[in-house]
Amino acid sequence: MKIAIINGPNLNLLGKRQPEIYGGQSFEDYLKQLRTAFSHLEISYFQSNIEGELVNALHRVGEDSQGIILNPAAFTHTSVALGDAVKSLDCPLIEVHISNIFQREEFRHFSYVSSGAKAVISGMGLRSYELALRYFSPA
Repeated sequence: MKIAIINGPNLNLLGKRQPEIYGGQSFEDYLKQLRTAFSHLEISYFQSNIEGELVNALHRVGEDSQGIILNPAAFTHTSVALGDAVKSLDCPLIEVHISNIFQREEFRHFSYVSSGAKAVISGMGLRSYELALRYFSPA
């Protein structure tokens, strides 16, 4: 089963940027752990700080993946384009957030992505990705 993980802006800085919110581990290190724990899944990964590249990635992986895990980061609250791309997918998508967006600034309480997502996982730290992978993992 092919699962794509797509991360949005500034998530390339995990482990460095605001560790009190996002933790001290890089996503690349965490991804190695995920691939080991879910070795029965084929997990691809893409990260970009550019909105259009994220839209293109969703279009690309949506054709041959059985599921997508998307952390749109700051674009969650601003990108109609990402929201539209998510709604165009044939495979299920789970929106994840490392922090609890509802405990943060008011503008972070709205998502353009959520209405097209199968589910939203927020506030579980990096475990948000693990929980999303468990949804896609055969029992």
